[in-house]
Amino acid sequence: MQEQYSPSDIEAAAQTDWDNAEAFKVSETPNQDTFYCLSMFPYPSGKLHMGHVRNYTIGDVIARYQRMQGKNVLQPMGWDAFGMPAENAAMNNKVAPAEWTYSNIDYMRTQLKSLGLAIDWSREVTTCKPDYYRWEQWLFTKLFEKGVIYRKNGTVNWDPVDQTVLANEQVIDGKGWRSGALIEKREIPMYYFAITDYAEELLSSLDDLPGWPEQVKTMQRNWIGKSVGMEVHFPFDTASIGEEGKLKVFTTRPDTLMGATYVAVAAEHPLATLAARTDSKLQAFIDECKRGGVAEADIATQEKKGMPTPLFVKHPLTGEKLPVWVANYVLMTYGEGAVMAVPAHDERDFEFASKFELPIKPVIRTSAGDTTPAPWQDAYGEKGELINSEEFDGLDFASAFTAIGDVLEQNNLGAPRTQFRLRDWGISRQRYWGCPIPIIHCDSCGDVPVPEEQLPVVLPENVVPDGAGSPLAKMPEFYDCSCPKCGAAAKRETDTMDTFVESSWYFARYASPHYEQGMVDPKAANHWLPVDQYIGGIEHAILHLLYARFFTKLMRDEGLIEASEPFKNLLTQGMVIAETYYRLEANGSKSWFNPADVVVERDAKGKILAAKLASDGLPVEIGGIEKMSKSKNNGVDPQAMIEQYGADTCRLFMMFASPPDMSLEWSDSGVEGAFRFLRRVWRLNHAFSSNGGPAGKAELASLSDAQKDIRRAIHLAIKQASQDIGQHHKFNTAIAAVMTLMNVLEKAPQATEQDRALLQEGLETVALLLAPIAPHICHSLWQALGHSDAIIDARWPQLDESALTQDTLQLVIQVNGKLRGHIDVAADTSREAIEAAARENENVQRFTEGLTIRKVIVVPGKLVNIVAN
Repeated sequence: MQEQYSPSDIEAAAQTDWDNAEAFKVSETPNQDTFYCLSMFPYPSGKLHMGHVRNYTIGDVIARYQRMQGKNVLQPMGWDAFGMPAENAAMNNKVAPAEWTYSNIDYMRTQLKSLGLAIDWSREVTTCKPDYYRWEQWLFTKLFEKGVIYRKNGTVNWDPVDQTVLANEQVIDGKGWRSGALIEKREIPMYYFAITDYAEELLSSLDDLPGWPEQVKTMQRNWIGKSVGMEVHFPFDTASIGEEGKLKVFTTRPDTLMGATYVAVAAEHPLATLAARTDSKLQAFIDECKRGGVAEADIATQEKKGMPTPLFVKHPLTGEKLPVWVANYVLMTYGEGAVMAVPAHDERDFEFASKFELPIKPVIRTSAGDTTPAPWQDAYGEKGELINSEEFDGLDFASAFTAIGDVLEQNNLGAPRTQFRLRDWGISRQRYWGCPIPIIHCDSCGDVPVPEEQLPVVLPENVVPDGAGSPLAKMPEFYDCSCPKCGAAAKRETDTMDTFVESSWYFARYASPHYEQGMVDPKAANHWLPVDQYIGGIEHAILHLLYARFFTKLMRDEGLIEASEPFKNLLTQGMVIAETYYRLEANGSKSWFNPADVVVERDAKGKILAAKLASDGLPVEIGGIEKMSKSKNNGVDPQAMIEQYGADTCRLFMMFASPPDMSLEWSDSGVEGAFRFLRRVWRLNHAFSSNGGPAGKAELASLSDAQKDIRRAIHLAIKQASQDIGQHHKFNTAIAAVMTLMNVLEKAPQATEQDRALLQEGLETVALLLAPIAPHICHSLWQALGHSDAIIDARWPQLDESALTQDTLQLVIQVNGKLRGHIDVAADTSREAIEAAARENENVQRFTEGLTIRKVIVVPGKLVNIVAN
């Protein structure tokens, strides 16, 4: 065993051994418990960042621990390789997205391997490769034929200069991020997954996921947004509208119906279109609304704007004529694209009515009283007794819901209805770097799915996009084809799929990544699924996790898998954060400096008092602690840390600095501390090896009290680490337990064979407990301790409860709460005998002299407190 701890040599040797043995390659082994551990796969952006390192280290610790429990562990890796960033990077670098993506994958794969992750690389998947997305297209065609996928017009952000649809985040102040053109809302044909068909199951089956954080489940429940309410019909005023009909609205507060003073419709609503035919100002306003964002969050926070129309509808209960307004806060995609406005009891309607001086009629007695004067109070939205509601006065919410519903149903003007906030999932993207949608448009046959034998529809990889529209729409060699049904000339769909589709089923493909007879091999999929432990960021709590749950149910209903949920347990890791430093420039912008380039002055508690740039010695502003990011220039390059300290040090620091679900504050001194600890472990093992090497087993029956104390420390560490890693994922406290054990082992004697046998047990325990966290060094230590098998094949150490029992105990002695000494007593000493021994203690007698002992408090196994005055 070499004297110095050299991470680069040790880690290269360990990884070579693992590769030669194909140590992490797994197959479906009958009669062995399985454990499927999965971290969210990365987007191949070019380089790993510390968030990646933390995420994959957490997963690796769990996977390695479960392997040591004797389980057959699957931990795969792949690449979420389609997407807009590749297209943008390709335009900037004038290369094809495929070339950029594959180059990044090669580099990041090397980085991941340098971390020593226990990954079965034979199962690697890359979502932009035809052998992967072929099956996505296959499922698309099946679901299209069943109607689970359908085509309809959808409202999108349209850039008229670049001739492309933009995501909400690409619209900045109403303009395209690249072209600067004013964005339009445009109706275009799009493909949709009917996820709302599964809304009720997606909601109710959250109750079947006890291993998920409550926060995530609450976020999903709110996103699905089940609302029990009433559909209410407002008959058209034929004199103003010119035809008979009904305006349909959905409301969760039918008890406030008598307080409706106007109705508002979305800019795209047919009544808005009708009214604008003879009103150019109204048409201009509608056009303005269409240029706004389509995201609900944007709608909620934007200024409320509206215009009246000459149209009226009739109140379904009173027959009163209510004016129809066009308002920018009404979404055509929610409900019926219209709302009944009750300004007295809805904050949004209150703001709108106050601005345009529309009537506000209170119809609920709330804790704020019977009136609703400005400004708005949250109490106005309360449920309560009805007032100003004619025959419904005095009813509570539930009674009013029933009574008003009965009247509406009798007059065919409404009925109770359950609605979901969740909308069907539009997956069409007018971008190049994505999975082609396998549909052919035929003038005679309509939309025809590509037959299975013609799949995959391969995306050409040699295209360099220019940002002006979809390249595929300009490539006749891609879109010209024949109709599979009639053979006539036809056109292939040039839209590609939302990249969330690829990440919605990749976990299932890992079970049989090379299977060519179907999307998954049912036998393999059912062997591994559902995933036992999933790890990823809280930012994916809604869309990715919801879509993955949805896809699992789709695959189940297609008979592909048996599981109804994709992930049994979910761990959402916290962010990696670090200090930020900047200077304010003359134009008001900020120049950010990497912490590595800044010299800081700290107080005795480590708080930063001042900072200056190392290069010029001039002060910089302290920006506070924020998530590591390129924009704030406060990231740390994982590769540089691995080269300087080794992967084990990075892994150990990441697991020790914070519990996995909390934010981790980066600390150079913390990294150095982790490195020093591993050197201590190495040094003690080297000293033991140099003093005779591996020893036999200790004779437990003949251990001295001092030797029993050492063995107790060993098994206390096993107990603590087993609970912390196996049950709670508190890796930081498990590491602390190993550090405590090291303090004992470093002082342990090596004089006798018994001493050496105990130290052997202690060093083996340190290696085994650290093996999931710092696997490379433990691989070497295990060999140095005389083992011919690899530590990855060793079992987790077993707790010997008898080692924890103590013949004698040392108790703290206090007088009036202050430490005054210690006494040693036999473990089975009675309470009375302990009290007597405490009273006889020399210090107790000295500090109670002249006082009367009022009470003696004995805390078994810990302390005796004597109360005297």
